[in-house]
Amino acid sequence: MQFIKVAKCLLFFCFTWLSLCTAHAQSKPTAHAWPKQAIRIIVTFTPGGAPDILARVLAESWQQSLGVPVLVENRPGYGGNIGADIVAKSEPDGYTLLIGTVGIHAINGALYEKMSFDPVKDFTPISFLASTPNVLIVNKESGITNVHELIELAKTKPNQLTFGSSGIGTSLHMSGELFKEMAGIQIRHIPYKGRAQSLPDLISGRITMLFDNLSSSLPLIRAGEVQALGVTTLKRSPAAPEIPTLAEQGLPGFEAVSWFSLMAPANLPLPIQKRLNQLTRQTLEKPEIKNRLLAGGLEPAPGSPKDLSKLIASESRKWNRIVIQSGAKLEP
Repeated sequence: MQFIKVAKCLLFFCFTWLSLCTAHAQSKPTAHAWPKQAIRIIVTFTPGGAPDILARVLAESWQQSLGVPVLVENRPGYGGNIGADIVAKSEPDGYTLLIGTVGIHAINGALYEKMSFDPVKDFTPISFLASTPNVLIVNKESGITNVHELIELAKTKPNQLTFGSSGIGTSLHMSGELFKEMAGIQIRHIPYKGRAQSLPDLISGRITMLFDNLSSSLPLIRAGEVQALGVTTLKRSPAAPEIPTLAEQGLPGFEAVSWFSLMAPANLPLPIQKRLNQLTRQTLEKPEIKNRLLAGGLEPAPGSPKDLSKLIASESRKWNRIVIQSGAKLEP
């Protein structure tokens, strides 16, 4: 009788243990079980810009390979904070993703007095996506043809020249602040709600200069509507090799790049993180997609989550200093 009781206890224990293991395995997301429903990619800017283009490239490719809808949702506002907050507070299940930007993850933490999320701790890095140089452009009637001429003019007219950007704290604003610092000049910043509002003022001559994403400005430059002075990368862009860098025009080491990444909420299961990284690499390494992005001024360079984390840390140190030096601060 005692043996039978012990055997029953052992059987009950084994059954309970197996049930718990099965339940745990079923509840734990795996790359094989994902995806089972639509995926949405949050873009924190309006349609048509570089982050929107990248999101739609990923969505189109993934929809074909995964067999589930992949939706792009534009949620602009507050330098990307509105859309980023949505993702930061979403379930870490791989169904809500973010096109991360240098602004969200490396600038806003120093710029905003309060943040509803942590730009680093509340996200799981997936992969770097692509970068685009910013480009310094001026009114075509200004008579300024290179960076040296612009700097000399600014030195003779301190605080009289103006530069526009798509908003305080954006990569385009910070490009201007870095330009001021390295050139040793004083020019006034004119923030706009977006590039669509700033371009008419540049073309009409209401502002002196503008930093813009090269990928967005290329059509205007090639149409002769604006004069490009230089790109903000250390090397010339393959999309416009005729435009010199600011670094080779008397500002050695000048670098201000708009970059974009794929992020998920914090605590994303490792199998899904790896699967998303693999999908991203496969998409951006396709020759037809890579060539299309390069022609538009975007340089795709997918990498590991670890590499992306290192980049964010490095860029945060750089731009935090520039934000502090500029004195820019915003309320949430």
